[in-house]
This record gives sequence, structure tokens and C-alpha cells, in this order.
Amino acid sequence: MMLKSKQGNARKVACKIWLEYMGKPVLGKGGALILQAIKEEGSITKAAKKIGMSYKHVWSYLEKMNKILGKPVVKTYRGGRKGGGGTLITSWGEEILREYKRMEGYVAGLLADEEYWEAVGLKISARNSLKGRVKEVEKGDVAAKVKIEIEAPTTITALISREAVEELNLQPGDSVKAIIKATEVMVSKKVK
Repeated sequence: MMLKSKQGNARKVACKIWLEYMGKPVLGKGGALILQAIKEEGSITKAAKKIGMSYKHVWSYLEKMNKILGKPVVKTYRGGRKGGGGTLITSWGEEILREYKRMEGYVAGLLADEEYWEAVGLKISARNSLKGRVKEVEKGDVAAKVKIEIEAPTTITALISREAVEELNLQPGDSVKAIIKATEVMVSKKVK
């Protein structure tokens, strides 16, 4: 996502994702590429070649992961005279790769969500926001219904999570902004 500073300079929001186990980094983008390539190729040698890394680097990365996790992320099979060897990702390796991809997708979606960036105070192009005052809050077990009286004489009802209501500490009389997305109404409040 590109942002503009007050001086008009463009800045890019970016981040790196990695998984840790007991405070030690286990899997980052390079490791995810390694596991995915092994999954597709069935061989460390072919995987290393596919992603442009040396066999030694890939093998060292896998050994480091195994040592930190205490469980193997891949299982190798020796071939005989006629070949037949290969490498498979273990269920533990599959789980780690799946979790990394899930987090990577979540963060990519977050970075692309312009309404989120406006809600945290960054200027974006969206204009679908209405200022108003909270009239009523109904908390359920999981969700909460928040009725907002808009400054133009109308009221909007937003269905948001109970957690969001508690995090924003929404109370009747609070000044808020209703940020309208195509499929939902979000609520923002200046935190003091």
C-alpha cells in the first residue's frame, strides 16, 4: 500500500512475516518457498534448483528447522540402484507451511484494506464515512449492535464484534465515525 506523507512523499507499507517456536525463528518467506518446492518436486535437489538456492543451503535450512522444532519437517527416502529416492513434507511441515500461508494472506489483505488504514488515521481515497453519536449499544455473546445517529438526521445500525465494542469502549453519547464498506459498516473512535 502506498501512503503520502504531509510533504507529499510516497511511502510504501511493507512487512516481513516469519513463524517462531519458543522465541526462535523457524519459517520465513525463503523457508516457505523451500517447503512448497519440496512439496511440488518431491526432491530436495529439484526443489533447490527450482527456487535458485544451493542444495547445501536448503539442507541446512531444513536441519535448522528440525533442530528448533524437535520434529522433522521433511522425510527423505533413499533410492536404490534404480533410483526411487525422494523427499516428502511431514504432516508437521504441512501444518507449518499452511500456517505461514494463512498469515501471509491475512497480512496481504490487511495491507490492501484502505478502510482499515483510514480507521487508524491514515488518509486514503475512501469517502464513505459518516460522523455521528452512539445512541444505543446491545451486547450479545459474540456480536454487538451499535445504533449511531448520524449528524445529518438519520441513524445507522452497525453489527460489529463484541470485542470491538469493548476495545473501543463504546458508550451511548460517544462521538464516532461510521465507515461504510460494501458489505459492512465499521465503527471508529478517537482513542484518548
